[in-house]
Amino acid sequence: MAMFVLVVDTSIMNVSISAVVRDIDTTVSGLQSAIALEALVSAAFILIGSKVGDLIGRKKAYVIGLLCYATGAVAMVLAQSLVPIIIFWAVIGGLGASLLLPSMQSLIHGNFEGAAQARVYATVGASAAIAAAVGPLIGGFITTFLSWRVAFALEAVVIVIVLSGIKLVHDVPYTGSRQVDALGSLLSVVGMGGIVIGILVWQEGGEAVGILIAVGVFGLGALAYWLVRRKRHGKPTLIDPDLFRSKLFRLGVSGQLMQQIALGGTMIVLPIYLQMVLGYNALQAGLSIAPLSLTMFGVAMLAGKRVGRRRPATLILWGFVLLTAGLVILIPVVPRADSGWWLLVPLIISGCGLGLLVSQLNNYTLSPISDERVSEAAGVNSAAGSFGLSFGLAFAGAIMLASLSLIFTSMAMSSDVLPADEKQQVSQVLEEDAEIMSNTALEELLVGQPEEIQDEIIRINTDARPIALQIALLIPILAGCIGLINGFRMRRLPDPKSSGAGEGMLLG
Repeated sequence: MAMFVLVVDTSIMNVSISAVVRDIDTTVSGLQSAIALEALVSAAFILIGSKVGDLIGRKKAYVIGLLCYATGAVAMVLAQSLVPIIIFWAVIGGLGASLLLPSMQSLIHGNFEGAAQARVYATVGASAAIAAAVGPLIGGFITTFLSWRVAFALEAVVIVIVLSGIKLVHDVPYTGSRQVDALGSLLSVVGMGGIVIGILVWQEGGEAVGILIAVGVFGLGALAYWLVRRKRHGKPTLIDPDLFRSKLFRLGVSGQLMQQIALGGTMIVLPIYLQMVLGYNALQAGLSIAPLSLTMFGVAMLAGKRVGRRRPATLILWGFVLLTAGLVILIPVVPRADSGWWLLVPLIISGCGLGLLVSQLNNYTLSPISDERVSEAAGVNSAAGSFGLSFGLAFAGAIMLASLSLIFTSMAMSSDVLPADEKQQVSQVLEEDAEIMSNTALEELLVGQPEEIQDEIIRINTDARPIALQIALLIPILAGCIGLINGFRMRRLPDPKSSGAGEGMLLG
């Protein structure tokens, strides 16, 4: 239920933007900045959040994270301006996510062992999948027929229900060093924050993207050097660099990264395609993409229950095979599709692959880690997932829009119908407006133009969009292919063994 709330929270905000802007008299850009800030705070502090969980207790960090989310939800219910949304929903909620994700994974690790642990990881992954599927639908329905404030109030109610059963969750004691690595913490904020803010600025079409990402890369490089240096001198570190000496851990984290890049890329380009090309509204687009998430949920639950019958590495490999195959099938389908039904079979195939991945990757990565290091490992694992999702969303979206601009210009300039003195103006209009406009809206913009000009511009718009989507789909396909290579490498290694079993323990 906690993971469900975590995923649904942002979904509700995304589908409610126009209603929130109207009700509190703010701007779309201001609200988008709040959404970006929440993602930035969560990513920047997630490694610190894992260490805080060690120091104050994993269960306490879990509760505080939930309370932060409840604070953000209540603030949305009562908000009359943008300021409380930024302070309570974006900043406090983002800090809550940085505490909640690592502590959740640590508590699962400490409360369950063996097949039971794998089933719980699969169930949590499945709850995230179903939240991704129904979140936009629930948010859109409640916002349309009731109010976006009701949606956030229900979110707070779910958190109260979770907290009412908190006695069922047993804490996992931490017995390692309690000293704080202050400089390592600062470098982690600069590194993760720099890269994520660079991606978010890129997604919004801003400037200085290269500088921001370079600062982030430098911060992560400096963090790696600092951690190794501190470890060599026997001093406490934010995260133990020896984690990355384990091939199992490296492969698990990189698999998590590739899965989230593929998921993020797919979840940004398909809604744009459905809304801009087929003219679907948010609810119709959500229903068209639902087969992906619903299949992901069902397969994750099924794979979690039958986890003992197959090697985890085999399931992960097949997960990437199915994910990639479904996305590849979309390439020839896209130009022919005149409704969301055309996407059904490819999305079911990819959903099966994602279901296998979410049922196995967290357990594969974290099960062999000792209790003393599981918070650090969970923080790295969560950071890889958050970064991958942000990167997939931003990069695939940016590639799609950039491709549209180039294709629009090329087609307009080579047209035999458009007058030579108007080609540049038409290409500029298409670049600036048509990339976010359906054919119906474009027809309204062209009222007053000669019929042959209208027909030619609509033709260019119609022909360009599927090509741009096909190009953008190459990003999640590439991530899936890298995941495939990862899966073959996993198959050559022995399966991870739970640290609770007393063998196969990493960093114990």
